[in-house]
Amino acid sequence: MTMTDPIADLLTRIRNAQKVKNRWVDIPASKFKKRIIYILKEENYIKDYIIIKDEFRKYLRIFLKYDRNGDPVIQHIKRVSKPGRRVYASVDDIPRVLDGLGISILTTSKGVISNKVARELKVGGEIICNIW
Repeated sequence: MTMTDPIADLLTRIRNAQKVKNRWVDIPASKFKKRIIYILKEENYIKDYIIIKDEFRKYLRIFLKYDRNGDPVIQHIKRVSKPGRRVYASVDDIPRVLDGLGISILTTSKGVISNKVARELKVGGEIICNIW
């Protein structure tokens, strides 16, 4: 089975792991996924992540975060730009997710960054996903 959209797979694995209240989830590693996970950690949507290497491949182990009531911190995680339909935004059109309570992750000429950083750096790009 070939995977056509590894980012959608990443988001789905996080979503599914949170539904069953797992403490962590393992996903195949890539630089792009690592950067997305780094932003989730920076914005306090996950506790942490580590890189696990076995003899064949690398994995990212993502430690999920829950509130006092045991509800996941990530309420909603949605892929915006898909392989079949790319979604781009100029610096003026970068969306405010949930009126600033959520974040968008964009891939720009300055790298993979959150919508807040993209506004500061005054760059637009492809909107990968929205999280709140």
